Amino acid sequence: MATERLHQIKRFHMAKVYRRDQPQMNKGRFREFYQCDFDIAGDYAPMIPDAEVLSVVQEILQALEIGQFTVKVNNRKFLDAMVELAGCERRKFKTICSSIDKLDKEPWEKVKAELINQKGLTETMTDKLHRFVQFQGKPWELLAELKASKVFDDHEVAQQTLAEMELLFTYLDSMGRLDNILFDFSLARGLDYYTGLIYEAVLTGSDRGSIAGGGRYDGLVGMFSGKNIPAVGVSIGIERVFSILEKKAEEEKQIRATKTQILIAQVGKNLTAERMKILGELWRAGICAETMYLDNPKPAKQLDFAFENGIPLIMWIGEDEIAKRVVKVKSLSYQEEYFIDRSDMVAKVRDLIALNPILLTQEQ
Repeated sequence: MATERLHQIKRFHMAKVYRRDQPQMNKGRFREFYQCDFDIAGDYAPMIPDAEVLSVVQEILQALEIGQFTVKVNNRKFLDAMVELAGCERRKFKTICSSIDKLDKEPWEKVKAELINQKGLTETMTDKLHRFVQFQGKPWELLAELKASKVFDDHEVAQQTLAEMELLFTYLDSMGRLDNILFDFSLARGLDYYTGLIYEAVLTGSDRGSIAGGGRYDGLVGMFSGKNIPAVGVSIGIERVFSILEKKAEEEKQIRATKTQILIAQVGKNLTAERMKILGELWRAGICAETMYLDNPKPAKQLDFAFENGIPLIMWIGEDEIAKRVVKVKSLSYQEEYFIDRSDMVAKVRDLIALNPILLTQEQ
């Protein structure tokens, strides 16, 4: 926007981005990853773009069917007020927020120790902060509690922010998008360019961290253009969503490591050439077949290979089958065996593939 001297824009964008800190591969937190962004920039009436962005992220996550999720919301101006009312130095705002942001993973006592021992806060300061970070609940209920407690009565900006949040909740309620929202004062988010509303989406019961996050950043464009343009947006971590969907599919037995439909196996020795002959016939017929890269694999090893890779059918050949011009096919899904004439092999294998689902575990 700064480069093109634009004053307003509304856009979706997908691109590769890079993380500065250490990745956590097992939680879908990569150093290089794709991100989907949705941003609205321009000088508009309060909370209308903010409500739309929060509605859009919920619509996306629901369409992806990744499971139950919660969108935590807070406001940077509440964090400013908390730090000020607790008597903390303004210059320590960022470092205090980085500690507060750990409360979704660590208990207050551990965060408190960090604030005192590493950040230089006093016991009194941390006790006052603790009162604020405990505020969490459904939007309308927590808003009513904050008004009744008069905790922000002596802070003009915080009072104005309460009115802004009430407006936001009114719009979200009107759009039918308030059910997944959690008003949470412990949400701080580490980036310091946010100027107002902040939020992040987390999967219920998961330790994978946020799957989406964002907020209002009214001063960011002005850092490059010299003229501030209000903006609000959200980012969705595509790889993190993919890792969640992949795990979900594995748990629901909808994904496996190979497309192989039938494993060609042998009983006895010196039958590799025969296995390869059958393999060639099935490949030419467009059937996804496979065999182990061993000369004389043991039956148990071949059976384990089929189970481990979710291969639904296994074809056994031995001296008897070769002499009788048949093959024996076993369904690992239904524990049934079929003797098939070699002349009908391709057609019968196709029929069995259509009838047999993928297999993922031997216990199944």
